[in-house]
Amino acid sequence: MNKAVTDGLVLMPPKFRGGLDVWSSGDGTPGSDTYNTSPTAAFVPADADFSGCLELLKLSGTQKIRYMGETPILPGCYLQIKTRVKVISGALPSVRVAGWAGTAGNSHVAGLPETGPSVTITGHGEVFEVSAIVGTGTRGGVDMPWGREPVYGHFGIDITGPNGAIVRVDDIQIEDISNVFVGKRLDTVDVVDYGAIGDGVTDNMEAFEAADAAANGRKVVIPEGNYLLSDHVTFENPTQFTGTVTMPADKRLTLTKDYHLPAYIDAFGDEVEALKRAIAVLFNFSDHESLDLGGRQITLTEPIDVQAAVGNKTTYKSRRVIRNGMLDCAASAGWDDEVVTSIATYSVSDNLVLSNVANIAAIPIGARVSGNGVGREIYVREVNVSAQEVTLSQPLYDAAGTQNYTFTRHKYALDFSGFTNLSRFVLSDIEFLLSKRANGVMLATGGLVFHVRDCFFTQPKDKGITSPGRGCQGMLIDRCQFFSGEGSLAAQSRVSIAFNSNANDNKIRDNRSTRFAHFGIVGGGGHIFANNHWFQGDDFPDGLRMPGVIIALGNCTTTFVGNYVDNSFIEWSNEYDSHPGFQSENSFGGLTISDNVFIASNVAPWFNWIVVKPYGGGHFIHGMNVSGNVFKALSGQVDQVDKLDSSFASLDFGRCRNLRWEGNTYTAVTKKTHSPAMVEFDQATDSKTWTVDFEPHMPFGGRARNVMSVTAEGAIMSGGSQATDMPYVTPETGPDKDQVKVTWANPSRGRIHVVARVDNPN
Repeated sequence: MNKAVTDGLVLMPPKFRGGLDVWSSGDGTPGSDTYNTSPTAAFVPADADFSGCLELLKLSGTQKIRYMGETPILPGCYLQIKTRVKVISGALPSVRVAGWAGTAGNSHVAGLPETGPSVTITGHGEVFEVSAIVGTGTRGGVDMPWGREPVYGHFGIDITGPNGAIVRVDDIQIEDISNVFVGKRLDTVDVVDYGAIGDGVTDNMEAFEAADAAANGRKVVIPEGNYLLSDHVTFENPTQFTGTVTMPADKRLTLTKDYHLPAYIDAFGDEVEALKRAIAVLFNFSDHESLDLGGRQITLTEPIDVQAAVGNKTTYKSRRVIRNGMLDCAASAGWDDEVVTSIATYSVSDNLVLSNVANIAAIPIGARVSGNGVGREIYVREVNVSAQEVTLSQPLYDAAGTQNYTFTRHKYALDFSGFTNLSRFVLSDIEFLLSKRANGVMLATGGLVFHVRDCFFTQPKDKGITSPGRGCQGMLIDRCQFFSGEGSLAAQSRVSIAFNSNANDNKIRDNRSTRFAHFGIVGGGGHIFANNHWFQGDDFPDGLRMPGVIIALGNCTTTFVGNYVDNSFIEWSNEYDSHPGFQSENSFGGLTISDNVFIASNVAPWFNWIVVKPYGGGHFIHGMNVSGNVFKALSGQVDQVDKLDSSFASLDFGRCRNLRWEGNTYTAVTKKTHSPAMVEFDQATDSKTWTVDFEPHMPFGGRARNVMSVTAEGAIMSGGSQATDMPYVTPETGPDKDQVKVTWANPSRGRIHVVARVDNPN
């Protein structure tokens, strides 16, 4: 680059033969004395060494020669000022290049280096070259780095030392030598040329902004060094970082043309710091909706507090995405659980609040709550220190009164719990390499449609995805892989959970989960589980099996379709109910389980795949569809698919309605559940009353509430002749009300088919 060529700048001062009226004996500023009328200076047209030169008698301590023209100083332009001198007679002085830095209005810019290296004259008649380089950037080889404030200079030389010498000075030359520093490329702009200094102390914000403003589509280069930025800086042009930047935590570096994590790693020199800085920009810049991690593996030694990284927001509702990388959680005390034990009071009249909480300031948001009468996966959603109240993610089923609670705060690779409302956020194509040290993702306490897709959660310590509040409303988990770190343990000894949720309308689709304590624990309703595969077996014979999915709301309006349920079961409870006994609300209903595959291996015969577990009495089923499923035991025999777990309470089967259980396939299952169920009954001897047992068929051991039909196969005989009467039926007979009595007018014998159902159809 040569500005004299590319921009037509006039840099070279006129030769002395053109007249001495433009050569000042002062600073070169307008009105200063010139050598034109000086009795001690003259132009010498012929010299053995110079084709023409200025000869003068040194009379001042610093004898100045300055060109009075304004030589422009431009960012990125480096000027070399040089000349040759010799002493004819007298005491031998020293000579140096010098200048005067000027800005608008002929003002002097003070405090800058305005002289070059001094050359000592060692002999009479000997020619010495004097040179120096001036430019805007502080670079090696630049003798006078002036920064961006000066816009021109008056250049020449100083003759210092003893007076009395007669000195001859060759024509002074000024040349653009920028290519020495920036090569011949015309497609970059260097921040150093705009005054940036990479000493870690100087504020470079204005220099960075000036370089970006001048780039006009070219790449802005940040060379080696550590550049302090005191405020927000935005680059509208591509960047190339060889050096790094330092900024206050609440300031942002926005790379609009290079918004991806590798660029931020280059800029900050530390991958974790870079991730935090890039996340802050993601939440504060509208031109990019996603942060590409660039396939990088980022090693974490402590959680990323996403809200703290953003800093200036606790709510955010625009779509944003973090994608394409790996978070590797290395061994560190930063992953250790925080555990606090406090006494508190719970009242069912305010069923999401713990009051009079001791030591409340020590309880963090997102802590898991445990204690008597506390359901699984209950979390601290809010903490009000002044009121001594903790807001819970779900009600407690049997904790009224005052007791001790334990609050366990697990640590997560990405923790969004500092947001009170975060909506439309997406994590995509990320592997969370948790190594049994850390947990995966904690959601915000509120928000809509958090989406996790195509991610791997590898060996979480306790949790894959956790919702501590309502930030899971409309949550989507698609095509994710959950790999437990507890695969070698017996199923009942595991504690890790792939995910939980509290709010409504989750879509859990096409995921795979291996050997967790539970795949999911869900509150709320309106969920869809589709095409997932979760398996939770172990290597122990006749092993216990744990629920794969726990539905913790009675009236759940939830669908399971196309799933592969392997060595685990679906448990349906109402443990998120502070009044678990029936109180005129909607009871257990709205559950559809269709077209799934259920298998089990190495289990005891009393294993079941679908379990209803009421936490209080008086409940009943009023809307359940189990159809088109395959149930298969791979080794041994399973007694029955379904079970009523009455650990807390039973069901009121007298109120059961709209329970459809049909079209399923059973392999190695002793009792094959159906409703409506058809039983073939043979009466070998004449009897007026035939008792037909539906106990092997009614779901959950329910009653034979309604008879749909009685059909005779062949003739019904009464004595020696064919019976012609029409029998009547009495449902709900026997000790468990799971039998149907068929009564004839006269004692009869024969074969009938009776169809009965466990419910009322409406």
